Amino acid sequence: MQENDLIIKLEHLSKEFDGVKVLDDVSLDIKKGEFVTFLGPSGCGKTTTLRIIAGFTKPDAGSVIMEGKDISEVPPYRRPLNTVFQRYALFPHLDVYDNVAFGLKLQKVPEDEIEKRVKRVLKLVSMSDYEDRDVESLSGGQQQRVAIARALINQPKVLLLDEPLAALDLKMRKDMQIELKEMHKKLGITFIYVTHDQEEALTLSDTIVVMNEGRIQQIGTPIDIYNEPVNCFVADFIGESNILKGRMIRDRRVAFIKHEFDCVDEGFGEDVKVDVVVRPEDIYFTTDPAKCQFKAKVNSCTFKGVHYEMWVDTDTGYELMIQDYDPYPVGSEVMLYIDPDDIQVMKKEREFNSFAAKVKGEGRVEFLDTEFECDTQGFEEGEQAQAVIRFEKVDLLDHEEDADLTGNVEFILYMGDHYHLTIKTDAGENIWVDTNDIWDKGDFVGIKILPGDITLHKVASGNE
Repeated sequence: MQENDLIIKLEHLSKEFDGVKVLDDVSLDIKKGEFVTFLGPSGCGKTTTLRIIAGFTKPDAGSVIMEGKDISEVPPYRRPLNTVFQRYALFPHLDVYDNVAFGLKLQKVPEDEIEKRVKRVLKLVSMSDYEDRDVESLSGGQQQRVAIARALINQPKVLLLDEPLAALDLKMRKDMQIELKEMHKKLGITFIYVTHDQEEALTLSDTIVVMNEGRIQQIGTPIDIYNEPVNCFVADFIGESNILKGRMIRDRRVAFIKHEFDCVDEGFGEDVKVDVVVRPEDIYFTTDPAKCQFKAKVNSCTFKGVHYEMWVDTDTGYELMIQDYDPYPVGSEVMLYIDPDDIQVMKKEREFNSFAAKVKGEGRVEFLDTEFECDTQGFEEGEQAQAVIRFEKVDLLDHEEDADLTGNVEFILYMGDHYHLTIKTDAGENIWVDTNDIWDKGDFVGIKILPGDITLHKVASGNE
């Protein structure tokens, strides 16, 4: 990408609130005229990033470069951009015309110029016949159009939109998505959009920036993000997915659900643990035994309006979601296959829990701000070590009396025959757990690790 194609460059942005890091070394290039969407769950850092671009929040570290100039210290009102918020913040005592014209009047723009520009932006947002209307008499969608018109009238180079459609009902939200896309096309300016709605991001964007826990997980087109997720979080967050443990046998051959499949992926090596994603619409039914790759039994079938959603139990004990236009009765035995192009192989982010630890004495070690019993043979008191615990060896309790430490369930990933949980501990670090028990996001849990399930490893010389 050429430098003169860029309008905004974020360089190593970091931000903490009350000791909690909400942005962690975020860097991003945004092209002129692009529709970029920050997508992620609540608390992932997307709105903080938008507010830093707008100038409402100052980063602890890093810079915002706009058209080659560092604007990190430039106040919001001097930046050539405007923001549309989820709450429209219209002036209830002013009509539509005066709400839109307000900023120009403060700048003492000539009245005839104000009138010309107001009429132009109201036409753009399909509100030409509403100039004299009281804003409180307008619907939510109409008020949002007025808010957008007010932001556009100053002719910004960048329009920032912070979940602007969240307060609208479903039909109005879908109508406004189409209108926003059309506005972007007509205006040709850069739109930077924040949402937690995956469908909205896929519908509107040229580029999607998926965020989680203050970091960028993936940047790409909607098609790339959907078809080629780089990790389990992105695969799970964008649309429906079957995410499964796998093993790369060799190039173009992968094993999962205890079957082997041809795939198109290369470069992972041989006999390497991987994660596999198969979208529900990419598992196909067949009546041809020669085409069948595995068998299953249908355990549920629900009509979803456009397709049927079915859950099946495979002949090897895994549960998969399938979406198809034709229903199959509950209890029926079915034959299934997956095309090589529809199998997405991803590198495993981690294979076990690993924490920096300190030996506290014979049979005792400290990590996650907690002392545990374990085998410390071969280690001296005060020595630094690495504590390794397999995911399935972490026990979760619904009480804290017998627990070593406590935390909250942050993220739940169903992997066909078990759940993979991310627990945010009281120490502020994550611990990952494989379990067959059902937990909900946000649950408070006790964490128990038995002495025999902690393995200590020496730390290489020169490293902590």
